[in-house]
Amino acid sequence: MKVFVTGASGFVGSAVVKELIHSGHQVIGLARSEKSAKSIHETGAEVLMGSLEDLDVLQQGALQADGIIHTAFIHDFNQYAKANDTDKAAINAMGNVLIGTEKPIIITAGILGLPKSNGFITENDKARNSPRSSEITALALAEKGLNASVIRLSPSVHDADDKGFIPFIIQQAQKNGVSAYPLDGSNHWPAVHRMDAATIFRLALERAAKGALYNAVADNGIPVKAIAELIAHKLKLPLVSLSGDDLTKHFEWMSGFISFDSPATNLVTQRQLGWKPIHIGLLEDMEQNYFN
Repeated sequence: MKVFVTGASGFVGSAVVKELIHSGHQVIGLARSEKSAKSIHETGAEVLMGSLEDLDVLQQGALQADGIIHTAFIHDFNQYAKANDTDKAAINAMGNVLIGTEKPIIITAGILGLPKSNGFITENDKARNSPRSSEITALALAEKGLNASVIRLSPSVHDADDKGFIPFIIQQAQKNGVSAYPLDGSNHWPAVHRMDAATIFRLALERAAKGALYNAVADNGIPVKAIAELIAHKLKLPLVSLSGDDLTKHFEWMSGFISFDSPATNLVTQRQLGWKPIHIGLLEDMEQNYFN
């Protein structure tokens, strides 16, 4: 297939591009800068210049391709509502040109904060009032008959060059001189290695099912306190529990996310896609690669 990938030079998107090309697909990668274009070109993919705000460019990429994988998102947590609106408009723009076709469009969403069944977020638990509306937007496309499905990423998609939540938690520990966790630290975060996540995107594209939800989860739920304990050990810092204003001060923009308890399962994803995580877990990856 020829696949249009947004966020093709990003942390997740670049792994998806490599996975697709390695599996024999062709890729058109969206690039918003010359630097991004260069890195996309070096993987063997075609380059389409544009950003998420360029809706006509997104539609052009979608029309040229046999399938779309949307991994791009503007990670500006200080203007999250605006970033979400941009994402929603981009998804709908690409979806509108797919009407009447069976082209698969795979949309990226997140797991944190989703509703749980029997203590875990399953693939049958749908987003309700999530601050990120990509899942709801994608499912609305599926209800219109489009071949849209959703991959929900764990809050930690880990690997070398990670620039997500875990590096920020480490940075705040270094900055404030303590490794912190919320309240009793018993809330759980799922995690997945970047290369395992990339495989899910490829399998979802090849075996697309309208309206399907897939959980990109390998570690079902790591206690946040265990993450803080490892950071404290590696940086030789005190381990502290925080709440209220102290929690907000320490974690800054991330204080709204750090307290989520979002353990999740992957049983449906494994069964429907024939997927199984094979790479190291988050704590082992942190131990080996996050403090060099």
